[in-house]
Amino acid sequence: DDPDIVAIDGKTSRRAHNRSRGQNPLHLVSAWAARQRLVLGQQACAEKSNEITAIPELLERLELTGARVTIDAMGCQTKIAAAIRN
Repeated sequence: DDPDIVAIDGKTSRRAHNRSRGQNPLHLVSAWAARQRLVLGQQACAEKSNEITAIPELLERLELTGARVTIDAMGCQTKIAAAIRN
């Protein structure tokens, strides 16, 4: 039986900002269950550079036992890899 695949990825919502008010666009990190075609959870970031801190917060809320987790280069951090393995 193939493991479930959970893809962790960050995206910026288009037109979710207001420069005149100093509001940055909305940036979310999502956990996508590929087989079920379902978002398991999301974590908002203040800025795209904060994705590294948002990923562990999202992972804390997920039960990933037996799943194969994919993540892009942004998530290739020792702390994030440890959180996925735990």
